[in-house]
Amino acid sequence: MYSAITANKRKTVGIFVVFILLVGVLSWIMAQFLDEPLITPYVILGAAVYALFSYYISSKLALTLNGAQEIEKRDNPRLYRIVENLAITEGIPTPKVYIIEDRAPNAFATGNTPRNSAVCATTGLLDLLNDKELQGVMAHELGHIKNYDIRVSMAAFALVAAIALIADILLRISWFGNSSDNKAIFFVGFIAAVLAPLAAMMIQMAISRQREYLADATGALTTRYPEGLASALAKIKHHGSAMKRQNTSTAHLFFANPLKKGGFSRLFSTHPPIDDRIARLKNIDTHQ
Repeated sequence: MYSAITANKRKTVGIFVVFILLVGVLSWIMAQFLDEPLITPYVILGAAVYALFSYYISSKLALTLNGAQEIEKRDNPRLYRIVENLAITEGIPTPKVYIIEDRAPNAFATGNTPRNSAVCATTGLLDLLNDKELQGVMAHELGHIKNYDIRVSMAAFALVAAIALIADILLRISWFGNSSDNKAIFFVGFIAAVLAPLAAMMIQMAISRQREYLADATGALTTRYPEGLASALAKIKHHGSAMKRQNTSTAHLFFANPLKKGGFSRLFSTHPPIDDRIARLKNIDTHQ
């Protein structure tokens, strides 16, 4: 299992390198359109500032967009104690605990560091799962926090937003600018502006899927009972995890896909197939 964790981290580093290269290419193309070679570092700097802004507000925004309400131990002792005990086991500060009023069984974690993290569960999750299964799901979410997956996910989201912004500006320049001087640059710029956001989205999905496998493995190691998490996944698959609030910008944070199924839901899902996650959990040896 440890080798899988190491491999996932290496892949994530590689994916972020691709992100940086994509921003650089878009900046260079924009510089060619404007005939201002020195604009490239300013575009990259502007994208970095925009990404940082998105990164730091994304945690609170995720909680607000999904209607999460913070609770104390007296409000739901069962959930709070499970989170508290798992945090002690993981050796991290106890995160803030939130609940979403929603019949769909789901959960997510947010926060840039373990010290300012939060976990959230829906009322549907609390009603559907027994204690062992709920412990497995919460261990998965605390696994995200322990492994700094939330930081990676938030950074990926911020970079996607920055790339989309640059691509939108480039698309406008290529469409409304004077393209007769260099048709090749116009063509390359237009294609890049259209494809860059799609490529960035696919990269974000790849990051999210790898992190879900990693958090499943971490949660199984924490509880020493992968069967609990596997059982929770099976129940959620049968019940359905689509939330009544549909927020594509925060979908990658959730334990299971919170979006309604569509024609391209599998291709563009930020979550790996539940059957694959269950199969991997069954092969985990918690005694290694």
